[in-house]
Amino acid sequence: MSFEVQKTTEIYRGKILDVFVDQVVLPNGVVKKREVIRHPGAAAMVPVFDDGQIGLIKQFRHAVNDFLWEIPAGTLEARETPLECAQRELIEEIGYQANDFKKLAEILPAPGYTDECIHVFLATGLTPAKQDLDDDEVLELHPTAFDRAIHMILEGKIRDAKSIVGLLLARQQAL
Repeated sequence: MSFEVQKTTEIYRGKILDVFVDQVVLPNGVVKKREVIRHPGAAAMVPVFDDGQIGLIKQFRHAVNDFLWEIPAGTLEARETPLECAQRELIEEIGYQANDFKKLAEILPAPGYTDECIHVFLATGLTPAKQDLDDDEVLELHPTAFDRAIHMILEGKIRDAKSIVGLLLARQQAL
């Protein structure tokens, strides 16, 4: 079976994402229009402090009009590797750098409409650095016991997909 894009129409070009409508021939031969969000990708990390606590953040997210519990993450910049992004974002968001990064996964958070790929890392050997939040980032660092974070997932308090995946994979590494 084959797949073919017959036509692509750009709808919007933004700072972190672009929106297109593609006319495609699906592998079953059906022709359909598909709305697609193109995204440069992101890196997320589960920072683990020497005492075993993890660095959760509570961050305001406009799209859902709420504060969400998350692991630190950010969008890849032009020509930046996922590891470089993880290193940069860890310092920017929580004010720590890590001596060791271990890649846990590459996840596709919403493949029904976006090509975004999030590279998830475990970050250990943390030492303080100068936090450098963007002016539109509203967040607080909350060092949290690993078991408490897993409970927060089960209680529905952590709802962010990258954070759930990252925490569960990191926990698996710790067992």
